[in-house]
Amino acid sequence: MTEEFDVVIIGAGPAGLFCAANLAGLRVCILEKMNLPGRKLLLSGSGQCNITHAGSMGDYALHFGDASHAAFLKPALRALSNTDLLTFFEKRGMTFETTDAGKVFPTTRSADDVLDVLLDACDAAGVEILYEERVESVKKDGERFVVSTAYGKYLARCLVVAAGGSSYPKTGSSGDGVRLSEMLGHSIVEPKEALTPVYAENFRLADLSGLSFENVTLTIWRDGKKIGANTSDLLITRFGFSGPCVLDASRAMQAGDVLKISFTQLSAEAVDALLVERCRKEGGRLVSNLLYGLSVPDRLVKSLIEEAEIAEDTKGSQLSAVSRKALVRLITSYEVKISRLGDFSISMATAGGVSLSEVNKKTCESKIHAGLFFAGEVLDIDGDTGGYNLQAAFSTAYLAAQRIKAICA
Repeated sequence: MTEEFDVVIIGAGPAGLFCAANLAGLRVCILEKMNLPGRKLLLSGSGQCNITHAGSMGDYALHFGDASHAAFLKPALRALSNTDLLTFFEKRGMTFETTDAGKVFPTTRSADDVLDVLLDACDAAGVEILYEERVESVKKDGERFVVSTAYGKYLARCLVVAAGGSSYPKTGSSGDGVRLSEMLGHSIVEPKEALTPVYAENFRLADLSGLSFENVTLTIWRDGKKIGANTSDLLITRFGFSGPCVLDASRAMQAGDVLKISFTQLSAEAVDALLVERCRKEGGRLVSNLLYGLSVPDRLVKSLIEEAEIAEDTKGSQLSAVSRKALVRLITSYEVKISRLGDFSISMATAGGVSLSEVNKKTCESKIHAGLFFAGEVLDIDGDTGGYNLQAAFSTAYLAAQRIKAICA
């Protein structure tokens, strides 16, 4: 069986669906290897779909790691800003709410509702979606692309690779986009886990799993040199650390790196001076009761005191200088060595993908093959938590759609 379309899109995730929804008037087919669309979208925001972030487009550049990646995204973000994206959904009956941190969610807090709007928009645009159609090969034959599955061949003037990255492979995001892009001659930046938690060697805080902190600062050290830092919310897990503070910085981490974490916003010198003063004035109190006002939970205080090898019944007047310094170090520069990063099964995003040097940032069109486009996570772009990656997927998809309409006009 051979069918011909104006556009074939590989992948019925947010990028593929949004691109198709903006191609009304053309004959468009989406090929999806899963039996349902948007499987990964339904997991976003723990099922609540943090669809975008309310910051200015100028601020977005600060949330995509490498400066060259942010520069690549600028035309797409100008073409479809966060407010433009929300307008698309609002015109179709959705309402949204914004958290204090700037995260934007549908008022219903339902990713299913976001997916329903995308599917309805595709239906209104006359898009044909074929499920359980895993693409086995792609090639350019003259002016047309030939896309082959186990069930047939699909010919199209334009081809959009929107098959996602490698994270959450059970949703269908298992690296097909990279495989197919290589078939078409594109260079690939080796995919790796992004927005992923860290596993710590000999982790001593496992009993505090579930404890979270606001505005914690961590620094990343490799071979004795500081290579990165981040300040955000932190979560202790059974195996190490997670939360935005770690997830956003994970793109720069690797096994063997050392993380130094400050559980308070005060400097080591300030905490030491405070503890010296309180031991002098309130020496009859237990050391565990002298750390008030540091925003360090009592459960953590007790654990750090134990780790500093300070007896539970030690009073301030009995605290030695050596023990005090050890406790201050644990509070303001708690060290863990990374044994490994979370793998693709738990990573929220993928770093790496199609090399941006081979893609026109003004159109998301290939510089190798006219009519070939890339959208979403298949590109070598990964953003912070908070809605940035979904916005990038929608914006690159929209930019590709505009160029496709001009080609097929």
